[in-house]
Amino acid sequence: MRKVLVCGAAFAATCVSAVAVPMGAHANAPAPTPSSAAPSQPATGEPGPSGGPESGAPETESPSASSTTLPEDGQGAPDGEPDGTVTAQAVMVTPELPKFRTYAYGKAAAQKIDAYWRDTGPRAVPRPVVLILHGGYWLQGDKGGGWKYFARRLTEEGFVVLSANYRLAPKAHWPAQRDDSMSALAFVKRHAKLWNADPARVAVVGSSAGGQLATQLGTLGTGTRQVRTVVALSPPNNPYLAYQDGAKPGASNTQRKLRRAVVDLMGCVPGAPTGTEAGAGTEPEAGIETDCWPRVDDASTVTHVSPGDAPMLLMHATGDFVPVAQSTGLAAALRASGVQSTVKTVEGDMHATQMLSDEHTYPTIVSWLKSHLKPAE
Repeated sequence: MRKVLVCGAAFAATCVSAVAVPMGAHANAPAPTPSSAAPSQPATGEPGPSGGPESGAPETESPSASSTTLPEDGQGAPDGEPDGTVTAQAVMVTPELPKFRTYAYGKAAAQKIDAYWRDTGPRAVPRPVVLILHGGYWLQGDKGGGWKYFARRLTEEGFVVLSANYRLAPKAHWPAQRDDSMSALAFVKRHAKLWNADPARVAVVGSSAGGQLATQLGTLGTGTRQVRTVVALSPPNNPYLAYQDGAKPGASNTQRKLRRAVVDLMGCVPGAPTGTEAGAGTEPEAGIETDCWPRVDDASTVTHVSPGDAPMLLMHATGDFVPVAQSTGLAAALRASGVQSTVKTVEGDMHATQMLSDEHTYPTIVSWLKSHLKPAE
């Protein structure tokens, strides 16, 4: 059943922004080998990829911590006047809910992935895939959150969508986050038939810290062997540059937080003498690698650029605390290697998924994805 929200004049703008615009997060033990990570029972209690036939039911409400619920009745929207009449100034039809399932792609608690897909006929052409990586300074965030409505909208556009969590700093240091992203991607490709997805047509979309992980997947090795294309919103593609920006006299609180997050991600202080880590003057913690440079260089996406990498759409707001300079250098390196890259800016003091409130952002993303995920001729 498709749900209809009818908004009175006083609530029209609120309804449109609340329903149409998702708000999202910004943003080492080795990750499990992709081929060895067996799918587990989903949080809904339904069978996983190897656990039996797929249910045809749409997303269900569950008290499980790994799934979130959606009101079925447009809760919070005004139904009409006391006499039962409705004064309609704006009408919005919400998408029919896609099927939804949560899986484990590894053994760690954080290694979970949500799948959103729609029923298709037995002879339907497999659909292109979008893998979403959330942000949160590599320290926080979740695969659901503000991406949930975005994922549902993309299924309306004909995509299968999967949204992954990954291990977070400071418990897990770089490159655990990238390893997990790669494992999630391998899981998606391995089980693509479950959702009538095409494992050869996969894009990755990330915001903030998740955007940096997305650009890493698009450049590691020959990037197009992993994914067809990348869309990144406010990606800190060069963590060392973010670390430097956070030390400037006019740095904002968010830039200073990002600077501290880089230290937590690396497990050491970039540029500090060997033997120094977070909390200068203290002894390094046992097992922490204190020579940061190899790790910092590895986390900078530009160091992995080579011909054959995935085309990228990189987006920042003009007032973003992760400045567009984080993407212009990467884009220049990609172009020099013959890889298509586009950098777009959105007017305003926004960051990451906040840019989806701009009317042009979502159509730009969808157009980019469709143009790069066409079936092979």
